Amino acid sequence: METSVIYLLFGVFFVLLVIGAPITVSLGVAALTTFLALGENPLSFVQIAFTSVGAFPLMALPAFILAGALMEAAGISKRLVDIAEAFAGPVTGGLAAATVFACMFFGAISGSGPATTAAVGMLMIPAMAKRGYDKGYGSAITASSGGLGVVIPPSIPMVIFGISGMGLQPPAEAIAAHGAFQTLSIPKLFIAGIVPGMVIATCLLVINYVISKRRGYKGLSDSWSTATIATSLKRGVWSMLAPLIILGGIYSGLFTPTESAIVAIAYTLFVGIFLHKELKWKPTLKTLETTTWITGRVLLILFTATVFGRLLVEQRVPAIIAENMLDMTDNLYLIWAMVIVFLLFVGMFMETLAAIMILTPVLLPIMYMLGMDPVHVGIVVVCALAIGFQTPPLGENLFVASGIGGSSIEEISVKALPFAAGSVFALFLIAYFPQISLWLPELMGY
Repeated sequence: METSVIYLLFGVFFVLLVIGAPITVSLGVAALTTFLALGENPLSFVQIAFTSVGAFPLMALPAFILAGALMEAAGISKRLVDIAEAFAGPVTGGLAAATVFACMFFGAISGSGPATTAAVGMLMIPAMAKRGYDKGYGSAITASSGGLGVVIPPSIPMVIFGISGMGLQPPAEAIAAHGAFQTLSIPKLFIAGIVPGMVIATCLLVINYVISKRRGYKGLSDSWSTATIATSLKRGVWSMLAPLIILGGIYSGLFTPTESAIVAIAYTLFVGIFLHKELKWKPTLKTLETTTWITGRVLLILFTATVFGRLLVEQRVPAIIAENMLDMTDNLYLIWAMVIVFLLFVGMFMETLAAIMILTPVLLPIMYMLGMDPVHVGIVVVCALAIGFQTPPLGENLFVASGIGGSSIEEISVKALPFAAGSVFALFLIAYFPQISLWLPELMGY
C-alpha cells in the first residue's frame, strides 16, 4: 500500500469538504485525482462508476422510492402514520415516536433506508414542524429512523450479504476448532433482523423521550384511546397487509426482494385506485418527479463513492486493517469492538451495498475462525453500515431529509448525533449478545 496515495485520496476529499464542495464533487474529484496520480486511464474511472449504478439490486431503489411516494398519494403512508400516532398517544414527544414506529412499519415494505426516510418524512417532518417541533430535529429523527428500513426485513443489504457470504465456506481450521457452522440463507437473515431492528428502535425511542422531555414536546393526546386505535387499525387494514403480502411472497419464493419492489408499486396502485380511491392523476405524476429527484441525488453519490471505495480496496486498506486487528488481540469482545468501529468508519465514506460486497470476503473468514455464526455476523454488519445512512459525509438519509424539510445537512447532522450514539449502543448489544439475532430464527426452525 502506497501511503502517499491514501494521503492524496483522503487529503483532497477533506479539503474539498472543508471549502464547501458537495459530497459528490468531493468524492469524485478525490478519486479522479488519485486515479491520475497512479497513471490510470480516466476512462476506467467512468466505467467503474457506471457499473456501480447499473447493478440489478439497485433497481429496487427507484422502485421502492416510487412505491413510497405512491403510498403517500394513495393514502397508505398516512394510514400507517395514523396507526403509529394512535399507539404513541400521550407519550412525551409522541409525534417523533410515531415517526420511529412509522419507519418500522414502512421498513417492512421498502427494504431501503432512503426510501423509508422519503416516504415517512414527507408526512412526518411537516407535521412535526406544525406541532412546534424544531424542523431540524424532526428531520434528524426521521433520517435516523430511516435506517430501520434496511434492518427490518425485507432488506436489500441483507440480500447482498447473503449472496456474498454463501459462496464463502468456513475454513477447515475453523470447523476443526468450533465444529460445523449453521448455514447462511437470505430468509434466515430476514428473520434474524426483526429483533435487532426492535432493539435499535427502542434506543431511538428512549433518546427521543429524553430530548422531548427537555424541550417540552408534548404527547398527541391526554391518554390512550381504544376507540382511536381500533379506528386507525380498521382504516389501515390494507396498509398493514402490504408488508405481509411482500414478505410472504419473498419467503414463499414467489418473487425476489428486488421484484418485491415492483409488487409494492402494483399493490399500491391497486389499493390507491380501487380501494382507497385517493390516487389521482396529478399527484401520481408528482410521484415520478419526486422519485427522479431523490434517486438521482442518491445515485450521484453512489456513482462517485463506488470509485472511492474501489481505490481503498486496491490499496488493500480494509484487508490490512482486518489483519492488524487479529494481530493485536484474540479477545472476542475487543475484536467485535474493533470491527464495529471499523464498520462505522467505512459506513461514513462508502455506499452500503458496495461496502458489504467489499468487506464480506474479508470479515466473514475472520469471524468463522473466531467461531461466530455467519447470520449473526451479517446482522451486525448490516446494522453497523445502516448507521452510515445517518452520519456525514455520505449519509443518504440526511440528504433525503434535508431535501424534504429544508434544513441544512450540517444542522441535521448535529441533531442526529444523539440518535447515532443510541444506535451504536444498540449495535454493541446486538454484537455482544448473539441470541438477539439468533433467537427468532431458532424458534422458527432455521
